[in-house]
Amino acid sequence: MTTNSSRPVIIYISAASDLMAEREALARMIAELPVTLAWRIIQTPLRAEPLELEAVAAADLYYLLMGSDIRAPVGLEWLTAQRAGRPVSAFLKQAVGRTPAGQVFINQTKVAWQPYTDAADLRRQARQILVNHLTRHALQYALTPAELEQLAALEEAQAEPAQAAGGQEAGQSAVILSRERYMPSEGVIVDDS
Repeated sequence: MTTNSSRPVIIYISAASDLMAEREALARMIAELPVTLAWRIIQTPLRAEPLELEAVAAADLYYLLMGSDIRAPVGLEWLTAQRAGRPVSAFLKQAVGRTPAGQVFINQTKVAWQPYTDAADLRRQARQILVNHLTRHALQYALTPAELEQLAALEEAQAEPAQAAGGQEAGQSAVILSRERYMPSEGVIVDDS
């Protein structure tokens, strides 16, 4: 993983459309982390959008989410991540009926499935993986001592406050840029004020 503070951290979320709440929870969790990194969050296309298999192969973290069924192109994304040697964080939704194809995919993929109950549980588990990743690669990401302290505080937190449901935009791919670390080569940064 050759990462530095000038390139966005690439997170790929591979999940079918039946997991919209989970997709949104992960995207929001990433955006809310107390670091000034630029993020590129790519998610499985919902419609006839082009696949970004290069992003899968280059991802700093690859999250695979499984609900009731395996749907195209999730299997191809997973295969691409496996071939590229990306570490896979695989999450298996509990208390859902599985299709025969979904069950075969679960049994035949050689990943350690981590069970989760709902979007909040998934968010908590995925955040811990991401915080651990950022901490292990702090020099590559040029994290400040203050950012490392804030990440450590997140790791130590026992319970996460309830998140307001709302918004439907986070279930799509996105690029999140930090104004502290990123100066655009074209255009300008727009302030909220």
